[in-house]
Amino acid sequence: MGIPCVVFGGPSPEHDISILTGLQAARALVDTGVDCLALHWSKTGEWHAVDPRAEAADFLEGVPRKARPVSLHAVPGGGFVERKRRLDVSVVVNCCHGGPGEDGTLRAALDLAGLAATGPGVAGAQLAMDKLAFGALAAYLGLRTLPRVLVADGADPPPFPAPMVIKPRFGGSSIGVEVVEDLDTALTLARTSPHYRDGAVVEPYLVGSRDLNVAVRTWPELALSAIEEPARDAAAAVYTYAKKYVEGGGLERSARTVPAEIPEAVEAAIRRDAETVARAAGVRSVARLDFLLAGDDLYVNEVNSIPGALAHYLWVDPPATLAQLVASMIEEAEAGGPRRFVTAGADGVALRAAGSIAGKLL
Repeated sequence: MGIPCVVFGGPSPEHDISILTGLQAARALVDTGVDCLALHWSKTGEWHAVDPRAEAADFLEGVPRKARPVSLHAVPGGGFVERKRRLDVSVVVNCCHGGPGEDGTLRAALDLAGLAATGPGVAGAQLAMDKLAFGALAAYLGLRTLPRVLVADGADPPPFPAPMVIKPRFGGSSIGVEVVEDLDTALTLARTSPHYRDGAVVEPYLVGSRDLNVAVRTWPELALSAIEEPARDAAAAVYTYAKKYVEGGGLERSARTVPAEIPEAVEAAIRRDAETVARAAGVRSVARLDFLLAGDDLYVNEVNSIPGALAHYLWVDPPATLAQLVASMIEEAEAGGPRRFVTAGADGVALRAAGSIAGKLL
């Protein structure tokens, strides 16, 4: 039947954090007696099989020693191949953050190879990564969300005053998120920063706002974790990448309050809105939904479809270990199976009636 395969890394600014998430997931499986493969996706796009008990330090110089080259064949019967031998994979556990690992690119290749995988489908992955499209969905659903507009040369100015927050339009973390004091600064950043190469958006800056996050799992049924309030430096305008992933020993040990000290009405609103978003946005496996609270006003901010450390540190009520979360993700992916494409209607009628191609060019 095959064994689960944990994939991590990838050509993304979040490459290092993805390695940490993947190593945790692989170790959780191995420590509970589950045999698994561990595949590292390098910054330059190559795949290598590595020890599922590897440590973070093994990746400091890039590909670890004794890693074995693997290739991904995105064709029926393909999948991951080592020395012309197809690896017997039952399901792919996607632990790739940001870039092609989280935006649906990898998922599309796995679909073409006929491999079942955790995480959202292609459409859900793209929606979660696109901050402009996700904001539009939240507004369509009737949820309170900040106005979010494109910032680019020639675009209409935003309908709100500075200061404002600029974010990469396509990004899975707080990398590239800054507070700017005027539109000219935002435009300069959009033109020059590599983080905004694929587009930038701006939204109002809420002075004194609080970050509130909740994790969601979709198997065996939709469930929500405890709500957290991550600690933000008093002088920091936003919850930074360094604060989230580096300081204090990493994401799992970052300073936070769990459960968050918030009014019951705010908690109820977060849980209601999180369920609405999860069902409408194609959330699957484990995700994290982020909110902003400014005074009494709650705003849906964004969805992280493959969160750091799979957000296992939020599952304190109801409790769940990382091993339990990964096991449920695998069960869900195996139950759904690989994506099946439909060719109904492609019966040759249009081809027989087409005539010559040269005649169609006239």
